[in-house]
Amino acid sequence: MESIMAHDWRLMGRTSLLMFPIYGCGALLAPIGQMVDRWIGEPVSKISDRAIRHGFLYMVLIFAAEYLSGAWLRTKGMCPWDYSGSQMNIDGLIRLDFAPLWFATGLLFEQITKKRGK
Repeated sequence: MESIMAHDWRLMGRTSLLMFPIYGCGALLAPIGQMVDRWIGEPVSKISDRAIRHGFLYMVLIFAAEYLSGAWLRTKGMCPWDYSGSQMNIDGLIRLDFAPLWFATGLLFEQITKKRGK
């Protein structure tokens, strides 16, 4: 996002190898959403209602995964992110202003990992 905001279309970035298993957990979002749908048991007739429910669920799960993995990595002195300088941070581990991004990202992961033919 920083590259786009700076109009740097090379979209250069950097990350830590520690992030790959954390990002990989995104593949678990759709199965968790399906499990919650079965647990609630009521069919969702509108696509928009389902998207809102799943988006909020995924957003909360992403925040929880980010917070818990960051807290654990911090105890090892290996946390690759620190949001302490951001206004809406919690313990420097998550940023509440990322909520719309995580909402949309969760729905995107759901679409990417959805089984074909459903």
